[in-house]
Amino acid sequence: MKLATLKEGGRDGTLIVVSEDLTRAVRVPQIASTLQQALDHWERVQPALRRVYGALNDLQAPAAFDLDPRVLAAPLPRAYQWVDGSAYVNHVELVRKARGAEMPPSFWTDPLMYQGGSDAMLGPHDPILLADEAWGIDFEAEVAVITDDVPMGVTPEAARGHIKLVTLVNDVSLRNLIPGELAKGFGFFHSKPASAFAPVMVTPDALGDAWKGGKLHRPLLSWRNDELFGQPDAGVDMTFDFGTLIAHAAKTRVLSAGSIVGSGTVSNVDRSTGSSCIAERRMLEIIEHGEARTPFLRFGEHVRFEMKDAAGRSIFGAIQQEVKKYEA
Repeated sequence: MKLATLKEGGRDGTLIVVSEDLTRAVRVPQIASTLQQALDHWERVQPALRRVYGALNDLQAPAAFDLDPRVLAAPLPRAYQWVDGSAYVNHVELVRKARGAEMPPSFWTDPLMYQGGSDAMLGPHDPILLADEAWGIDFEAEVAVITDDVPMGVTPEAARGHIKLVTLVNDVSLRNLIPGELAKGFGFFHSKPASAFAPVMVTPDALGDAWKGGKLHRPLLSWRNDELFGQPDAGVDMTFDFGTLIAHAAKTRVLSAGSIVGSGTVSNVDRSTGSSCIAERRMLEIIEHGEARTPFLRFGEHVRFEMKDAAGRSIFGAIQQEVKKYEA
């Protein structure tokens, strides 16, 4: 089943069910007006949502309309929780190697995670608005999941059962602000502006064999200005599956329905697959050439992120964004 949110009906948008091929959709106010409302009552409403999804795919939904991804908001325009892990430890190891730092052995057993701002999520075609190119604008192509209510102290195995939806995210990072913030010893804030999400979210069962072991096993494609930047497989080299990430986040607290958990930058040990962020490519350049050669994003550039199934069909639709200067 595939779900999305229209930019209408207030800040939290309007929930729609989307056809498997992403071309048609239908509003479902009689079931749930927003995605958050659906997640709050998931066990009760998801059978009805699935019936609509079946009718839509069978061309039996009379109120269906043609879907334009440009009118979509983030599936959760504002979320109760957004935490981002760093599940691809080879990526972390590479970044530390480039600056000559040893990596603590605990990084392979204890996930890194930060809590990001979730009050204003970006839709798939919303621009990346920032005031200064000198901040070091970077993209991070990731996989993310949305949970129902997760109890504190949940095991990684049980946590997988709390994953209700899967999607893609561009976790924008301002690389030149990160060192100063981390030096304070209190984590990210200015260096992590709003993140953007793919047009639709998909239930794990609809991913078929690509979803197994709490991981999504498909290449994540990233483009910079129409040039393919990377296509690492999201299921390969993922040290911590989503069950482990959720359990880590819920170690000392409950997670409310609608919590979003990100994978961190998708990365493969096989560097021929390219990179999912500019910083990783720059680190590889430093290791090989002694200096970084790829610049960070500038105003006027655009990025695109997408994942396709084994038949070449888009699973979530594409995130397509332009970097624009913010004028207060």
